[in-house]
Amino acid sequence: MKEYNIEVLKDAAKRLLFDMSESEYETLSNEFDIVTKQMSIIGSNKEIEKYEPMSFPFECTTSYLREDEPTEPLSREEALRNSKRKIGGQIKLPKVVQ
Repeated sequence: MKEYNIEVLKDAAKRLLFDMSESEYETLSNEFDIVTKQMSIIGSNKEIEKYEPMSFPFECTTSYLREDEPTEPLSREEALRNSKRKIGGQIKLPKVVQ
């Protein structure tokens, strides 16, 4: 497992474009320690190979989802009519990545 410390957490936060206070980094580091110890305990269990990995603990049903009726897609003119910002026959979206 990759080693981590406060500087690694700060670097990861910077790459994800957010920052935290020093006390929050300490709390996060302590939580990583707890999770690491738990994973170590699970990994040290020799009987673990007998069990199939669980992907989701509950049975998934989709009976509560509505049935969509197929419809015709909007024409380009209709779609552009709903947009305030257009360039060259396309909808201009705001920049989300620096």
